[in-house]
Amino acid sequence: MDTLREARAAAGDWFDRTVLLSPARLALGSFALVILLFTGLLSLPAATTEGVRAPFIDALFTATSAVCVTGLVTVDTGTYWSPWGLTIIATGIKVGGLGIMTLASLVGLAVSRRLGLTQRLLAAGEARAAGLGDLRSLLKTVVVVSFTVEIVIFLVLLPRFLTLDYGVPKSFGYSAFYAISAFNNAGFTPDPVGLIPYAGDFWMLVPIGLGVFIGGLGYPVYLNLVRGWRKPRTWSLHTKLTLVMVSILAVISAGLLAIFEWSNPATLGDHSSAKTIGNIFFQSINQRSGGFNTFDLSQAREQTWLLEDVLMFIGGGSGSTAGGIRVTTLAVLLLAIWAEARGRRDMEAFGKRIGTEVLRGAVAITLISLFIIIIGTGIFMAQTNIPLDRSLYEVVSAYATCGLSTGITGSLPADAKTTLIVMMYLGRVGSLTIAAALALNKQRRVIRYPSERPIIG
Repeated sequence: MDTLREARAAAGDWFDRTVLLSPARLALGSFALVILLFTGLLSLPAATTEGVRAPFIDALFTATSAVCVTGLVTVDTGTYWSPWGLTIIATGIKVGGLGIMTLASLVGLAVSRRLGLTQRLLAAGEARAAGLGDLRSLLKTVVVVSFTVEIVIFLVLLPRFLTLDYGVPKSFGYSAFYAISAFNNAGFTPDPVGLIPYAGDFWMLVPIGLGVFIGGLGYPVYLNLVRGWRKPRTWSLHTKLTLVMVSILAVISAGLLAIFEWSNPATLGDHSSAKTIGNIFFQSINQRSGGFNTFDLSQAREQTWLLEDVLMFIGGGSGSTAGGIRVTTLAVLLLAIWAEARGRRDMEAFGKRIGTEVLRGAVAITLISLFIIIIGTGIFMAQTNIPLDRSLYEVVSAYATCGLSTGITGSLPADAKTTLIVMMYLGRVGSLTIAAALALNKQRRVIRYPSERPIIG
């Protein structure tokens, strides 16, 4: 009995030390368990239109893509999955978009009216709260903004689907699915034909594009705007950097896309000027994380693929449903370059000084992400013999949880699909979360070595 009691105590101590005291590990495990849950649901015969059990690799891939709000698919979403299967996918997108830790904290808050320290740390990290004191307000903002935007998109799209003779049940289902997929930057389309036939239908594209744009800003930005929408001067540095970077990237990406694809008859070249301009701005929003497309990306020029590789890698705002290294990470790196070029000691923006610890975090996120993508691309190429341009595009899209594809996903072998599953998972949980989860101890050094500056460049 004493031995059994000691074993239980040791197991409890291990659990407290490795799980409860490590929010990063708990976040990794929670996401994995939720993915497995949705994989099981999609493996049920009722989830497919033919009433047969989906292959495990396709169920796992789709579940990972939904929970990680990516949008890559190995089977056609609109024809392969039944209405029950589409409901499971939409639920997975919603759960993944809200964030597993945020959702768990909301449930705990509703039940006990209070949050434990571990829950608060998990939710704060997931939603990028500025501090634990902001967490309750941030969680309310998460719920209000997400459901409000999705309901508005649903109400705007519903009449359009009704006019297209989809029937009442399918119109309701498609409108709700697109609303959830758009705000959560998932890129899933329940319609077998996708959005390509609606390339000139602004009734469809405007609400979906706005949903992607709003969803990619981030919950901390929403909270800041709600509190001080009349006083832009009071907005936080994070909000200002996010809005500025998102606007600049949208303009740059639209301009470059116009240069690359305006004369390409296989993509935008055969459209009218108004239709082409509308599609360019819609695609410029979706290139970073939305995942929707209104033309065949497999027919796009290689320079467009390279442009989208960069944009997908950058991603959206911190604490948003978007992926990538995030626009504020890029902003900090650019500010560091600007400060170094000007010979300034500090990084400054909007009258604020940015500490060096923020720069270290930005550099770490960028380098870890680059390392993962390079390794993933090499493995993917070895598994498929697909050229570098298409392989890199697919891997970046998976890691950045964007979902754009050149059309090769469905024909991949099982081992290559597994590689993309891992990339989607790593991209969703975040490179710094992984690094924190692998770190067993955080050492505090009393003695510091003398500093010396090596030659750079």
